[in-house]
Amino acid sequence: MTEELIARIARCLDEKNIPYMIIGGQAVLIYGRARMTRDIDFTLGVDCDEYEKIVEVCKSAGIRILPEDTKSFAAETMVLPAEDTSSKMRIDLTFSFTAYERQAIKRAGKIEVAGYNVQFAACEDVIIQKLVAGRAVDIEDVKSILAKQGDAVDIEYIRKWLREFEAMPECAGVIGRFEGLIGC
Repeated sequence: MTEELIARIARCLDEKNIPYMIIGGQAVLIYGRARMTRDIDFTLGVDCDEYEKIVEVCKSAGIRILPEDTKSFAAETMVLPAEDTSSKMRIDLTFSFTAYERQAIKRAGKIEVAGYNVQFAACEDVIIQKLVAGRAVDIEDVKSILAKQGDAVDIEYIRKWLREFEAMPECAGVIGRFEGLIGC
């Protein structure tokens, strides 16, 4: 059910020429350990000025936008939360506005899901996003990705972006967390 939903949304995004990548727990399932996840996280390669296109994508994909004042909510949070009406699966559509997100979308790779090629964030970008989020489950996800992907992970690419994020007060210590996980 989840795979068909992912493919359906991805197809609708592609039809509207909206660049995207799947991040979060669904990407961890690809690169790390199997774990329960109750949502699908898409990062979109557009900002809120493309809001109407995203509403059309939601309608085409058969997903219901959750907030009542959707446009204001998206503008304030940069996220458009939605739900698949049949499965009740939560879908978060995050508008991108940073150079990092835009280049991460360009690095995303296609993985076949339910017969459709879907853009997933590269494992390094999943690691970066998980480290920045910094919750216990995110750190466990990073450990599982590092264990499964081994030497295929581009450590220097991760360090480069973590140095950028380290400059933000809410991300203080992110490099140290990463170095601790890789044993440096």
